[in-house]
Amino acid sequence: MTRQAISPTLASRGLEKSVGLLSSVYLKDPTDPAWKDDYPEGNRDDTINLYGCSAAYTLVQVLKQCSDDLTRENVMRQAANLKDFEVPVLLPRIKIYTSPTDYYPIRQVQLMRFDGKTWVRFGELMSR
Repeated sequence: MTRQAISPTLASRGLEKSVGLLSSVYLKDPTDPAWKDDYPEGNRDDTINLYGCSAAYTLVQVLKQCSDDLTRENVMRQAANLKDFEVPVLLPRIKIYTSPTDYYPIRQVQLMRFDGKTWVRFGELMSR
């Protein structure tokens, strides 16, 4: 969950009532100054922009793996064979991994706890 999600989700009930709330995330918060250099141009408050950026990085990797064979069959084969691919907008140590029997690319999340103002990392990465 990113900072921009705090206002509509939690503020309507009062941020003080949400202190201690836990959530899980895998994307960097584009509004966090710590990640300011990790995002391309665009509206950092728009989560669709963030999702599109991560999908674009992944598609570029699939196409690189295809080399000159851009047939549907090869594109699908490469999309199902992403191994430890690092996407710059994912949190550190979270990588994309797919296989011919498991298409779900994100296998780890970071737990976050709301402190009344922002989301703070809580614990280690969790894997499925």
